[in-house]
Amino acid sequence: MKKISDLIECDFDIEVSGITDDSRYVKKGYVFVATKGFFVDHFDYIESAIENGCSFVVADRDIKVDFPHIVVDKDISSVYRTMCQKFYDVDFNKLRMIGITGTDGKTSTTTIVKKIIGDCAYMGTNGLEIFDQLYHTGNTTPVISELYGNIKKIIDHGCSNLAMEVSSESLLHDRVKDFNYDIVGITNITGDHLNIHKTFDNYVECKKKILELVKDDGYVVLNGDDDILKQIECPNMWKFGFGENNDYIINKVDYNDKNTIIEVVHDSESFKIVSPYKARYNVYNVVMAFIICRLFGLEDSKIIESIKKLDPIKGRTEVLDFGQNYDIILDYAHTVNGIKNILDSFQNYENIITVTGSAGGREREKRAVIGSYVMEHSDIAIFTMDDPRYENVDDIIDQMVGDAKDYVRIVDRKEAIHYALNIASPGSLVLILGKGRDEYMAIEDKKPYYCDYDVIRDYFEKSE
Repeated sequence: MKKISDLIECDFDIEVSGITDDSRYVKKGYVFVATKGFFVDHFDYIESAIENGCSFVVADRDIKVDFPHIVVDKDISSVYRTMCQKFYDVDFNKLRMIGITGTDGKTSTTTIVKKIIGDCAYMGTNGLEIFDQLYHTGNTTPVISELYGNIKKIIDHGCSNLAMEVSSESLLHDRVKDFNYDIVGITNITGDHLNIHKTFDNYVECKKKILELVKDDGYVVLNGDDDILKQIECPNMWKFGFGENNDYIINKVDYNDKNTIIEVVHDSESFKIVSPYKARYNVYNVVMAFIICRLFGLEDSKIIESIKKLDPIKGRTEVLDFGQNYDIILDYAHTVNGIKNILDSFQNYENIITVTGSAGGREREKRAVIGSYVMEHSDIAIFTMDDPRYENVDDIIDQMVGDAKDYVRIVDRKEAIHYALNIASPGSLVLILGKGRDEYMAIEDKKPYYCDYDVIRDYFEKSE
């Protein structure tokens, strides 16, 4: 058990059982740090934190209630990070860290890296994984107290390596500002989260902040075919892609029924990589993972052999087989670029049935673009709910379809998926896009349990 004086210089010896800046998560004995976010000033919730049982308050202004507290005269977010690091006894020197950001491909690339290295934890959209033990996390890159708690858990389990997704929001809110990565990768930068970043330029600059978090002797790996990333120059940088100006050139790609065969050329060396993942965007993900693992110090032969044996990534171009006579692919694609990539990759099918939606409380300007592309590149387009939050699902769908008539509207996502499976014929492809393996549906401020995979599995179990 820590004391508050162990976490911050003060004259109080009050014992602390936990630390948070969110009054909703305060428990008895917690210290509450009243940080100021972009949308919420946690100072306004000090009384709620006290009511919920906190034992101490840290603020950057005088508080109005008579309660044990300290007022700091420096950036309170920085104070909070330092306190979390001390509370959880986090020693970053005990970890080799890989951070991967980008609009699309973060989860796939990070998961591939984790699987190749082996003795490596994963933290990202699919949770926290340590030695095949999976823990639920709240965000792609968790909030600060959870983030530092996860780092402690990794170290306590004796794991010495971490591959983690780094979201633009975590970079914006400085959650990882005190991290020092051995290797960082940026998969691509296309428009997303503009409801938070306001402009594309802001989004780009936010993504580029990860370059400031690389160790002096660390490495940077970039997709050199990306229009934004090809303009970046920095020390110890390696670019890859199909373009001849890249350091690692994807020279040739062959697809067959089972594998994707990728030839990569670097200097005078040529590497043949056999990947179980289909689609051009997965070529980028696999090649980035290959380069990162080389820079990490693994032997080429081990990396290539590991890629050949990779398992499917949950919720990422995940092919589902329940004995049906048509194909089902479950994917997290929800950005314009992600939706286009997956639809473009499977145009060889004669009958494509796509189930998708658009999240509420997010950038509305992308909805019509996504809707138009889905209708144009699907034989049957089914629009449904996808984390509507405080928006009306019908209103969201209206914005996606515009004046179009040739589509199906089914607000309930479970019913929409069942409809798609009911109408699928032999040889069809059913694409279920947007949520991947998420285990919630964001409705207003609640997150009741919901999972696309469970809906699909239950459909076939009840059909037996």
